[in-house]
Amino acid sequence: MQGDINVVTAKPEDVKLIRKLSKIKHTIVVMSGKGGVGKSTVTVNLAVGLAMRGFEVGILDADIHGPNIPKMLKIEDAQLVADDEGIYPAIVPPHLKVMSMAFLSPNRDQPIIWRGPMKMGAIRKFIEDVYWGELDYLIVDLPPGTGDEPLTIAQLIPSADGSIIVTTPQDVALLDSRKSVVFSADLKLPVIGIVENMAGLVCPHCNKEIDLFKIGGGEKAAKELDVPFLGRVPIDPDVVNTGDEGLPIVAANPDSPAAKAFNGIIDKVVESIEGNGGKKKD
Repeated sequence: MQGDINVVTAKPEDVKLIRKLSKIKHTIVVMSGKGGVGKSTVTVNLAVGLAMRGFEVGILDADIHGPNIPKMLKIEDAQLVADDEGIYPAIVPPHLKVMSMAFLSPNRDQPIIWRGPMKMGAIRKFIEDVYWGELDYLIVDLPPGTGDEPLTIAQLIPSADGSIIVTTPQDVALLDSRKSVVFSADLKLPVIGIVENMAGLVCPHCNKEIDLFKIGGGEKAAKELDVPFLGRVPIDPDVVNTGDEGLPIVAANPDSPAAKAFNGIIDKVVESIEGNGGKKKD
């Protein structure tokens, strides 16, 4: 928990950062070894699912070059305001706040052409200059890989509760996800667990499951690496459709197999962190 960080012994330049983090109970870092595995989809469904349970939640979109979170929540046109408290994040009622580079770019088609130090500075400002208020959970959505952004988050939030690593069942994705597990271990960032995304498709005609990208690889990797397996999410066209429409599947169709899978994952995450069966504490 960030409140454990000592302001008295901190460097002067870190005091503001630590004070902001002290108001955030838990931080979860969502990572993937490679792109295209649905990491941002997992992030928004995790965040919205937590918010639906009454938790106060923030999403820090730390993917500087490809910020997709606002689009997936239909808030890409949000206009941010600022005062003495800082920059106010975009609001998704009733319990979700979002900060992303997408809000600060005047042209959605304009690429962000930055080297490491500029990205590190932006991520730091997203924490210390944003008025997050009191949060139960801050979910950090990282770009794929183990480069500048994950390193920056690990350094800025050394007391983060842990990482969730998203993979698909293919061997190449699993190879990269294993690197993310080792990366977390090297940085003393606990691994909350592995999520296996796009794990099987139920045929709409015969109702049989088709293993398009294999199945079970994420669970096998979790066992081999001795980290928790949080669950597998099946391929569901509604996940894409609802995401494009700005309403994640856990809210748009809570009875769907994908939404039930996400809610099962949320149960395990909250149980791991708070130990109360996935329910908000009074």
